Amino acid sequence: MSNFSFLTPTIAGIAAAIAIPTLLILYFLKLRRRTIDVSSTLLWKKAVQDLQANAPFQRLRKNILLLLQLLALAAALFALAQPQFRDQGQIGVKRVILIDRSASMQATDGTGGKSRLDEAKERAINLVDGMREASVFRPGKSDEAMVISFDTSAAVAQNFTTDKAALKRAIESIQPSDAPSELGEAMRLARANLPRRILNDPTTGERMEVEGLTAGSFETHLFTDGRLPDASEVITQQADDGSGRHPVSYERVGTLDAVNVGITGFSAERDYDTPRNLSVFVGVQNTSRSPRTIELELLVDGAPERVSELTIPGATAPEGVTANIEGAAAAANTIATPGQTGVVFKLEREEGGLFAVRITPAPSSPSDEPPDALSVDNRAWLVVPPARRLAVAFVTGRGNLFMQSALEGLPLARLDGFTPDDFNAAIADGRAADYDVVVLDNVLPRRPDGEPGLPPGRFVIMGAAPPPPQGPNVTGEPGAAQFLDWARSHPAMRAVNLDNVVITEMPQLAVPEDSTLQVLAETGRGPGVLEFASANTRAIIVPFDVMQSNWPVEISFVLFTAASVRYLGLDAGAGQAQARSIKPGAVLTDRLPQGVQN
Repeated sequence: MSNFSFLTPTIAGIAAAIAIPTLLILYFLKLRRRTIDVSSTLLWKKAVQDLQANAPFQRLRKNILLLLQLLALAAALFALAQPQFRDQGQIGVKRVILIDRSASMQATDGTGGKSRLDEAKERAINLVDGMREASVFRPGKSDEAMVISFDTSAAVAQNFTTDKAALKRAIESIQPSDAPSELGEAMRLARANLPRRILNDPTTGERMEVEGLTAGSFETHLFTDGRLPDASEVITQQADDGSGRHPVSYERVGTLDAVNVGITGFSAERDYDTPRNLSVFVGVQNTSRSPRTIELELLVDGAPERVSELTIPGATAPEGVTANIEGAAAAANTIATPGQTGVVFKLEREEGGLFAVRITPAPSSPSDEPPDALSVDNRAWLVVPPARRLAVAFVTGRGNLFMQSALEGLPLARLDGFTPDDFNAAIADGRAADYDVVVLDNVLPRRPDGEPGLPPGRFVIMGAAPPPPQGPNVTGEPGAAQFLDWARSHPAMRAVNLDNVVITEMPQLAVPEDSTLQVLAETGRGPGVLEFASANTRAIIVPFDVMQSNWPVEISFVLFTAASVRYLGLDAGAGQAQARSIKPGAVLTDRLPQGVQN
């Protein structure tokens, strides 16, 4: 949209009101006499007409010179008015180009069999080609763009520039990853690279940069195959931030009904009582509208170990939509729920190893079956540690028959008893590191450096609590209490029912604000079971004396003790104890056993 206006129309109007009448008056009053030879008095009348110019208010005769002078005067007055042409539609636009590089962008259902990422890059390059450039008639108004690639993380491939060649090189350099996709970090990175809004302080006149507010508007062009879990939330936050127009153009690549068979789950678990018995779980899914038959092959250290043929049911459309493989085009805009199934491989293996599973076409599959659009999810790997039992130290200064009996009933490799002084000596000379879990009964160990708090290790603490921030604050005198609620999904609390537990001496407790404590069970007087976790120390803490309750005679006490020892020693213990699945893009943290050199 364009606007045409004058900067000084009033001055030009005043000048016109003076100059134009003056010029016309001059022509009214101007008398031009010239000598004319006539051969007859009939022509004398024409010559006499010039005499009438001396009389005012006579009709002005046609005069080319007067017309030219009026045109020149009009041009001068037009210039004096200072005309200006304001082009609002051609102001340079800032564009943020976001390109999804996640694993699903490797699917080959793009136009002409290209991968989704290749199609996204091609569309982004076309967008760059269409950017407006500066010219003689439009100086300084070129479009600018930046390029960001993202999966769960994001990276700037090219910052804001008008150089189309640099933008194209940045787009072409983007490579796919095997991670899932999230939009939040990419949008935060884009906003961080935008110029900040500058405001003048009305009191001091100082120019200030406003954090969080961008200068002007920008357009976001999002190239992705969709299924971004945080997209709606991120875009809504951007629209509501009040810092300008930020329209988002969603450029979807790929199809909703791409045919893909992939591995969605892979884990291994040893039998608690017989650790050499190993169960390997594999979950698969099928996005095709028709069932798919595949072979699932399990490999251990690169050698085939098991092969299982299974049929995965077809994807199901939402209620009211029907489609099959022939009619899939009719439901192209309908997101179906993938068909899912799985298999469990049973092995007897004490040794650990690198386990892998891969999908291969079944011999019975039809030859005209549509090809798999994404191959990266047809293989998965898992490190399975060797079978072993836990070594547990039980530290008590008073003797606890209930706790002793609960621990002796567990399938442990070793259970050693200590007095508090003996265990402190074991910490000092390094022998405490030989135990996977230490169970403390109404005592707390000393750190080798003499500082307050727990030393490195894995602890189940009954009847005591370390000082804050590793433990809770005591805010009141002890009193009777019962459990109100507990974290039923936590590994240490599964299958534990605390409804019937009555505590006669429960201190009033509160979690410190600066603590990383997690409350696993809540009583009427504060937390009754807590978990502390740091890089070197992990503990399940029961801050009340269990002998001042009826809990030891409840079956939940035995279940809690067993689950806590297993959780700390295997699920949350030293890395070699338990097979773990790590999502692509996630960060793996672990604790190395004491004394490890490499």
